[in-house]
Amino acid sequence: MRSPWKTALIGGSALLALTASALAQTSPQPRANQPPPAAGLAPLYDPQQLPAHRGKVQQFTLTPRGDIDGLILADGTEVKTPPHLSTQMAFAIKPGDAVTIRGLRAAALPLVQAVSITNDATGRMIIDNGPPRAGRGPAAPPPPASAPDVGGPLPGLTELRSRVRMALHGPQGDVNGALLEDGTVLRLPPPEAYRFTSLLQPGQTVVVTGTQTVTALGKIMEVQQIGASRDQLSLIQTPPPPRPGRPGKRR
Repeated sequence: MRSPWKTALIGGSALLALTASALAQTSPQPRANQPPPAAGLAPLYDPQQLPAHRGKVQQFTLTPRGDIDGLILADGTEVKTPPHLSTQMAFAIKPGDAVTIRGLRAAALPLVQAVSITNDATGRMIIDNGPPRAGRGPAAPPPPASAPDVGGPLPGLTELRSRVRMALHGPQGDVNGALLEDGTVLRLPPPEAYRFTSLLQPGQTVVVTGTQTVTALGKIMEVQQIGASRDQLSLIQTPPPPRPGRPGKRR
Protein backbone atom coordinates (compact mmCIF):
# COMPACT_ATOMS: atom_id res chain seq x y z
CA MET A 1 0.00 0.00 0.00
CA ARG A 2 1.37 3.41 -1.05
CA SER A 3 1.96 6.03 1.57
CA PRO A 4 0.24 9.42 1.19
CA TRP A 5 3.70 11.07 0.70
CA LYS A 6 4.60 8.84 -2.23
CA THR A 7 1.21 9.43 -3.83
CA ALA A 8 1.56 13.21 -3.50
CA LEU A 9 5.12 13.13 -4.89
CA ILE A 10 4.14 11.06 -7.91
CA GLY A 11 1.11 13.25 -8.57
CA GLY A 12 3.16 16.46 -8.32
CA SER A 13 5.79 15.16 -10.73
CA ALA A 14 3.12 14.19 -13.24
CA LEU A 15 1.54 17.64 -12.98
CA LEU A 16 4.90 19.37 -13.63
CA ALA A 17 5.55 17.15 -16.64
CA LEU A 18 2.13 17.93 -18.12
CA THR A 19 2.61 21.68 -17.52
CA ALA A 20 6.05 21.69 -19.19
CA SER A 21 4.66 19.80 -22.18
CA ALA A 22 1.80 22.27 -22.56
CA LEU A 23 4.14 25.26 -22.39
CA ALA A 24 6.44 23.73 -25.00
CA GLN A 25 3.50 23.27 -27.36
CA THR A 26 2.06 26.79 -26.87
CA SER A 27 5.28 28.88 -26.74
CA PRO A 28 6.23 30.48 -30.10
CA GLN A 29 8.90 28.59 -31.98
CA PRO A 30 11.36 30.26 -34.40
CA ARG A 31 10.52 29.78 -38.05
CA ALA A 32 12.79 27.66 -40.15
CA ASN A 33 13.63 30.56 -42.47
CA GLN A 34 13.90 33.18 -39.74
CA PRO A 35 17.49 34.27 -39.02
CA PRO A 36 18.64 34.34 -35.41
CA PRO A 37 18.72 37.72 -33.70
CA ALA A 38 21.73 39.74 -34.77
CA ALA A 39 24.43 40.03 -32.17
CA GLY A 40 27.21 42.57 -31.84
CA LEU A 41 25.76 44.91 -34.51
CA ALA A 42 25.20 47.86 -32.20
CA PRO A 43 27.85 50.55 -32.71
CA LEU A 44 30.28 51.28 -29.93
CA TYR A 45 29.25 54.94 -29.98
CA ASP A 46 25.83 56.41 -30.65
CA PRO A 47 25.93 58.14 -34.09
CA GLN A 48 23.08 60.43 -33.03
CA GLN A 49 25.49 62.16 -30.64
CA LEU A 50 27.74 63.19 -33.55
CA PRO A 51 27.28 66.31 -35.71
CA ALA A 52 24.91 65.91 -38.67
CA HIS A 53 25.64 67.01 -42.23
CA ARG A 54 22.89 66.87 -44.86
CA GLY A 55 23.21 66.96 -48.61
CA LYS A 56 22.46 65.34 -51.95
CA VAL A 57 24.70 62.59 -53.33
CA GLN A 58 26.38 63.52 -56.60
CA GLN A 59 28.53 60.42 -57.06
CA PHE A 60 30.52 57.70 -55.32
CA THR A 61 34.28 57.73 -54.94
CA LEU A 62 36.00 54.40 -55.61
CA THR A 63 39.17 52.53 -54.78
CA PRO A 64 41.39 51.23 -57.62
CA ARG A 65 39.63 47.85 -57.36
CA GLY A 66 36.20 49.47 -57.65
CA ASP A 67 34.99 49.44 -54.03
CA ILE A 68 33.05 52.43 -52.73
CA ASP A 69 35.13 54.45 -50.28
CA GLY A 70 32.99 57.56 -50.02
CA LEU A 71 30.59 60.07 -51.54
CA ILE A 72 30.79 63.46 -53.18
CA LEU A 73 27.87 65.69 -52.24
CA ALA A 74 26.40 68.35 -54.50
CA ASP A 75 27.96 71.10 -52.36
CA GLY A 76 31.44 69.64 -52.90
CA THR A 77 31.75 67.93 -49.52
CA GLU A 78 33.76 64.72 -49.60
CA VAL A 79 32.38 62.00 -47.33
CA LYS A 80 34.72 59.15 -46.41
CA THR A 81 33.51 55.62 -45.69
CA PRO A 82 35.51 52.39 -45.31
CA PRO A 83 35.55 49.98 -48.29
CA HIS A 84 34.05 47.14 -46.19
CA LEU A 85 30.73 49.04 -46.36
CA SER A 86 30.84 49.10 -50.16
CA THR A 87 28.06 46.54 -50.74
CA GLN A 88 25.72 48.16 -48.20
CA MET A 89 26.34 51.58 -49.73
CA ALA A 90 25.58 50.34 -53.25
CA PHE A 91 22.23 48.88 -52.17
CA ALA A 92 21.12 51.71 -49.87
CA ILE A 93 22.18 54.88 -51.69
CA LYS A 94 22.32 56.13 -55.25
CA PRO A 95 23.29 59.45 -56.86
CA GLY A 96 20.55 62.04 -56.40
CA ASP A 97 19.48 60.74 -52.98
CA ALA A 98 19.26 63.14 -50.04
CA VAL A 99 21.28 61.79 -47.12
CA THR A 100 22.13 62.66 -43.53
CA ILE A 101 25.70 61.94 -42.46
CA ARG A 102 26.76 61.64 -38.84
CA GLY A 103 30.48 61.91 -38.25
CA LEU A 104 33.47 64.16 -37.75
CA ARG A 105 34.12 67.09 -40.07
CA ALA A 106 37.66 68.19 -40.86
CA ALA A 107 38.66 71.61 -39.61
CA ALA A 108 40.26 72.95 -42.80
CA LEU A 109 38.72 70.78 -45.55
CA PRO A 110 35.18 70.04 -46.79
CA LEU A 111 35.73 66.47 -45.60
CA VAL A 112 33.56 64.32 -43.31
CA GLN A 113 34.58 60.96 -41.84
CA ALA A 114 31.21 59.23 -41.63
CA VAL A 115 30.10 56.96 -38.81
CA SER A 116 26.59 56.60 -40.20
CA ILE A 117 24.75 57.58 -43.39
CA THR A 118 20.96 57.63 -43.61
CA ASN A 119 18.94 57.75 -46.81
CA ASP A 120 16.40 60.47 -45.97
CA ALA A 121 13.72 59.06 -48.29
CA THR A 122 13.86 55.40 -47.24
CA GLY A 123 15.19 55.77 -43.70
CA ARG A 124 17.77 53.09 -44.39
CA MET A 125 20.88 53.63 -42.25
CA ILE A 126 24.42 52.37 -42.79
CA ILE A 127 26.60 52.28 -39.68
CA ASP A 128 30.33 51.69 -39.57
CA ASN A 129 30.91 49.05 -36.90
CA GLY A 130 34.51 48.45 -37.92
CA PRO A 131 36.07 46.02 -40.40
CA PRO A 132 35.21 42.31 -40.31
CA ARG A 133 38.74 41.49 -39.19
CA ALA A 134 41.10 43.89 -37.51
CA GLY A 135 44.76 44.11 -38.44
CA ARG A 136 47.14 46.39 -40.22
CA GLY A 137 50.11 45.60 -42.37
CA PRO A 138 53.43 47.36 -42.05
CA ALA A 139 53.70 50.86 -43.46
CA ALA A 140 54.95 51.10 -47.02
CA PRO A 141 58.32 52.79 -47.47
CA PRO A 142 58.28 56.26 -49.05
CA PRO A 143 58.94 56.48 -52.82
CA PRO A 144 62.06 58.09 -54.28
CA ALA A 145 62.20 61.86 -54.13
CA SER A 146 61.88 62.20 -57.92
CA ALA A 147 60.67 60.16 -60.86
CA PRO A 148 62.13 60.12 -64.38
CA ASP A 149 60.47 62.15 -67.10
CA VAL A 150 59.66 59.58 -69.81
CA GLY A 151 58.60 62.13 -72.43
CA GLY A 152 55.46 60.34 -73.61
CA PRO A 153 52.76 57.82 -72.70
CA LEU A 154 53.72 54.21 -72.09
CA PRO A 155 52.19 51.60 -74.44
CA GLY A 156 49.31 49.43 -73.26
CA LEU A 157 47.83 52.03 -70.88
CA THR A 158 44.69 54.14 -71.17
CA GLU A 159 45.37 57.82 -71.76
CA LEU A 160 43.05 60.54 -70.51
CA ARG A 161 43.14 64.34 -70.74
CA SER A 162 40.73 66.36 -68.65
CA ARG A 163 40.42 69.10 -66.06
CA VAL A 164 40.53 68.51 -62.33
CA ARG A 165 37.31 69.23 -60.47
CA MET A 166 38.63 68.59 -56.95
CA ALA A 167 41.35 66.76 -55.04
CA LEU A 168 40.39 63.58 -53.18
CA HIS A 169 41.59 62.63 -49.72
CA GLY A 170 42.08 59.74 -47.36
CA PRO A 171 40.44 59.57 -43.92
CA GLN A 172 43.34 61.52 -42.38
CA GLY A 173 43.11 64.32 -44.95
CA ASP A 174 46.04 63.15 -47.07
CA VAL A 175 45.58 63.72 -50.82
CA ASN A 176 45.26 60.37 -52.64
CA GLY A 177 43.79 61.32 -56.00
CA ALA A 178 41.48 63.65 -57.83
CA LEU A 179 38.03 63.84 -59.36
CA LEU A 180 37.98 64.94 -63.00
CA GLU A 181 35.25 66.99 -64.61
CA ASP A 182 34.07 63.95 -66.59
CA GLY A 183 33.48 62.06 -63.31
CA THR A 184 36.57 59.84 -63.49
CA VAL A 185 38.28 59.15 -60.15
CA LEU A 186 42.09 59.25 -60.28
CA ARG A 187 43.98 57.30 -57.62
CA LEU A 188 47.65 57.81 -56.72
CA PRO A 189 49.69 56.71 -53.69
CA PRO A 190 49.49 59.55 -51.14
CA PRO A 191 53.22 60.41 -51.28
CA GLU A 192 53.01 60.75 -55.08
CA ALA A 193 49.76 62.71 -54.90
CA TYR A 194 51.49 65.08 -52.51
CA ARG A 195 54.44 65.43 -54.91
CA PHE A 196 52.11 66.28 -57.80
CA THR A 197 49.82 68.54 -55.77
CA SER A 198 50.16 71.36 -58.31
CA LEU A 199 48.61 69.11 -61.00
CA LEU A 200 45.67 68.10 -58.81
CA GLN A 201 44.31 71.60 -58.20
CA PRO A 202 40.74 72.46 -59.30
CA GLY A 203 40.69 73.75 -62.88
CA GLN A 204 44.12 72.31 -63.73
CA THR A 205 44.33 70.47 -67.06
CA VAL A 206 46.06 67.14 -66.58
CA VAL A 207 47.12 64.25 -68.80
CA VAL A 208 47.27 60.83 -67.19
CA THR A 209 47.84 57.26 -68.28
CA GLY A 210 47.07 54.17 -66.29
CA THR A 211 44.77 51.23 -65.75
CA GLN A 212 41.17 52.29 -66.14
CA THR A 213 38.23 50.37 -64.69
CA VAL A 214 34.64 51.13 -65.68
CA THR A 215 31.89 49.85 -63.39
CA ALA A 216 28.20 50.54 -62.87
CA LEU A 217 29.25 52.80 -59.98
CA GLY A 218 31.71 54.92 -61.93
CA LYS A 219 35.11 55.12 -63.63
CA ILE A 220 38.44 54.76 -61.83
CA MET A 221 41.97 55.13 -63.12
CA GLU A 222 45.00 53.89 -61.19
CA VAL A 223 47.51 56.44 -62.44
CA GLN A 224 50.87 55.28 -63.82
CA GLN A 225 51.94 58.58 -65.45
CA ILE A 226 50.88 62.17 -64.90
CA GLY A 227 51.76 65.52 -66.41
CA ALA A 228 50.49 68.83 -67.69
CA SER A 229 50.81 67.57 -71.29
CA ARG A 230 51.67 64.38 -73.23
CA ASP A 231 55.33 65.35 -73.55
CA GLN A 232 55.69 66.12 -69.82
CA LEU A 233 54.55 62.82 -68.34
CA SER A 234 56.33 61.54 -65.24
CA LEU A 235 56.17 58.02 -63.85
CA ILE A 236 54.28 57.37 -60.63
CA GLN A 237 56.39 55.48 -58.12
CA THR A 238 54.29 52.68 -56.63
CA PRO A 239 55.35 51.51 -53.16
CA PRO A 240 56.30 47.82 -53.09
CA PRO A 241 53.87 45.44 -51.37
CA PRO A 242 54.63 44.70 -47.71
CA ARG A 243 56.73 41.65 -47.09
CA PRO A 244 54.86 38.69 -45.64
CA GLY A 245 55.53 37.75 -42.04
CA ARG A 246 57.84 34.91 -41.12
CA PRO A 247 56.06 31.55 -41.01
CA GLY A 248 55.74 29.91 -37.64
CA LYS A 249 58.10 27.13 -36.63
CA ARG A 250 56.92 23.62 -37.08
CA ARG A 251 56.90 21.41 -34.06
